[in-house]
Amino acid sequence: MSDQVVKALLDPAFMIALLVAVAVFATVFTVLPALSGNPMKARMKAVALERDELRAKQRARLAAESDRRRKGLREEESIGMRNIVDRLDLRRALVDEGTLTKLRTAGFRGQNPLTKFLFFRLVLPFIGFVLAAIYLFVMGAMPDQPLFVKMVVCIFAAYGGFYLPVLYVSNRATKRKQSIQKAWPDALDLLLICVESGMSVEAAFRKVSEEIGAQSVELAEEFVLTNAELSFLQERKAAYENLASRTGLETVKSITQALIQAERYGTPVAMALRVLANESREMRMNEAEKKAAALPPKLTVPMILFFLPVLFAVILGPAIMTALALKNG
Repeated sequence: MSDQVVKALLDPAFMIALLVAVAVFATVFTVLPALSGNPMKARMKAVALERDELRAKQRARLAAESDRRRKGLREEESIGMRNIVDRLDLRRALVDEGTLTKLRTAGFRGQNPLTKFLFFRLVLPFIGFVLAAIYLFVMGAMPDQPLFVKMVVCIFAAYGGFYLPVLYVSNRATKRKQSIQKAWPDALDLLLICVESGMSVEAAFRKVSEEIGAQSVELAEEFVLTNAELSFLQERKAAYENLASRTGLETVKSITQALIQAERYGTPVAMALRVLANESREMRMNEAEKKAAALPPKLTVPMILFFLPVLFAVILGPAIMTALALKNG
């Protein structure tokens, strides 16, 4: 049996077949990676596809949110509100340039938000007065107080209802400014990169609005509006001034002044953007350092009220218990 196996192994035909099989396996093993392509290129392609997919999802989310806000801000006016505001001529009585500026800073544009603002300033005082009267006279609150005090409380409720829309607009404007201020240094860096790469100012605003939306939707919206105004307004200076007016931030105003001077005198925009971007980053760092420096004084009172009593109880508790046990023993 062993002789037959040895004879079969030493057979020239078997040796040739074995060599051919080894050669085929080596050839396939060598050629297959080359046919499959560069793994680094395949990996980079997969990463690029995933990045494009994430960017598409992010843009879809931002577009949906922008449409929702635009629909909420620019929906068709209520005819009843508009008729009441026009008949009472509330625009002349309650609207000035400061009111319009506050509404623009809060992100409300057009006549519809102004109409709703004036209507609620008219209606809410009566609602506040009626609710306070029901609470005091019908539900029997403050029974020991005289009628004069109850009427004063009702008047204060009406006064609060009159200024409630102003407080709401101010709160929205503050939150919007904080969002824009937080993302502004990064937006300036992106603008600087786009301008230095050879893009025009309009293309730079459009590109930055697409990229900065993940960090601040408000700032992306302002850049889109500025890009549209740069394309349609007769004077580009008006578009920059509108950007500064809508945001209400000094840092944005300085950038717009630099862009206006660059348009007027032909100075390089990239140089001004680089200097102002550095100043914005330093300003943001200074604000963070101020908050960090103000933290210890703010923590003093909570530590005295909550931390130190617990610390004294943990340290002195066992000693007091031991002293009481020795005294009783």
